[in-house]
Amino acid sequence: MSYNTKNYTEQGGEKTVIGGTLEIKDGAIITGLPILDNQAASTAATVEDLVTDFNALLTKLKAAGLMIPD
Repeated sequence: MSYNTKNYTEQGGEKTVIGGTLEIKDGAIITGLPILDNQAASTAATVEDLVTDFNALLTKLKAAGLMIPD
């Protein structure tokens, strides 16, 4: 008997592969992911100030490893 599975843990348990859908139910707890510094809500009154706020958010995403750096 042979079968294919999309989701599996490799021998030794060091790596789990998700090739299907990973569904996270309400109330589940995920640990080990980076937590970003708070990005305050923008109070920008000009486009220039909004760009500054947006760039601050991009910097935090990159620093946390959630976005590829420039």
